[in-house]
Amino acid sequence: MAKNYRLVMAGFGNVGRALARLLKKKELELLENYGITFSVKGIATGRHGSAIDPVGLDLQSALQLVEKGERIDSLNKVPHGPHTLDFINACQGDVFIETTPLNPITGQPAINHLAAALEQGMHVVTANKGPVVHGYKTLSQLADSKHLKFLFESSVMDGAPIFSLFRGPLRGARLLGFRGILNSCTNLLLDLMAEGKTLDEAIAYGQSVGITETDPSNDVDGWDAAIKVAALTTVLMDRPLLPQDIDRTGIRGINQQMIAEAAQAGEKWKLVCTAGYEKGEFQVKVAPQRVGPGSPLYSVKGTSSFVQFKLDVLPGLGILESNPGPETTAFGLLADFLSSVQD
Repeated sequence: MAKNYRLVMAGFGNVGRALARLLKKKELELLENYGITFSVKGIATGRHGSAIDPVGLDLQSALQLVEKGERIDSLNKVPHGPHTLDFINACQGDVFIETTPLNPITGQPAINHLAAALEQGMHVVTANKGPVVHGYKTLSQLADSKHLKFLFESSVMDGAPIFSLFRGPLRGARLLGFRGILNSCTNLLLDLMAEGKTLDEAIAYGQSVGITETDPSNDVDGWDAAIKVAALTTVLMDRPLLPQDIDRTGIRGINQQMIAEAAQAGEKWKLVCTAGYEKGEFQVKVAPQRVGPGSPLYSVKGTSSFVQFKLDVLPGLGILESNPGPETTAFGLLADFLSSVQD
């Protein structure tokens, strides 16, 4: 007999809407393969209002309203206050899925939202790096005390299985370090610069195709890469770090002369993330480096990402994600939803 799960969503931007479409696409598959049905009881957005329906919201109507720039308040059936915490407290659900914007400095208010959902008896799933870096211990302990799950596969490398890999197939392995390209935006910018564009021209192109943010500082200055490094070290290596703890250099200092010199040597510039032990000391770094054809980072192109893990039993296990988008991030959330209710 199928088991129905009540979903509650905070955030309905590109990723949240991609998840809604994926859920609709996978509805029959979830029933046939996993014995699962679902209903979305509530959606809270930053700019388009919020709505709760005890029977379940019409996802197609919510998608159409938001994509036309309209509010979803017309779908609401349960009175609640204007804040997300009011929404969470008024919404009965089994799984809370959070895709609100990142606050790299404190992880708030997402941490408080996830904690409130746990207190309400919901598993929590997030694509947000902030709560992983700033609230991992607190949220994990709260989830454990409630016999609930706190999952965040999509917070690093979109939908690629990294955290779940260490929870499952890599049980018993010890992570000694990693090296990779974790910021897809700067990887694209450096590729464009290798084609002859200046950094400003590359940023403008990235903005025109929706890859680069209006304010590209988090990517260009290495902050996004640093917070991803902090998430990996915090969760996988039991080395809690904040982005500001990491030796960080962005790509603003890379110019055409440096690009040309690297090309003449058969090399490319990449923004490389590293963590591991050197001479008995734990070191982490985000910085541009020249890599040659002998490095697995050399062939990572465009908006792709790559990480290579050094384990005590597997010295060079790598994961490549090619040209991800909101759909791949949405898959990570879907996988976490299934893990939260079935594992």
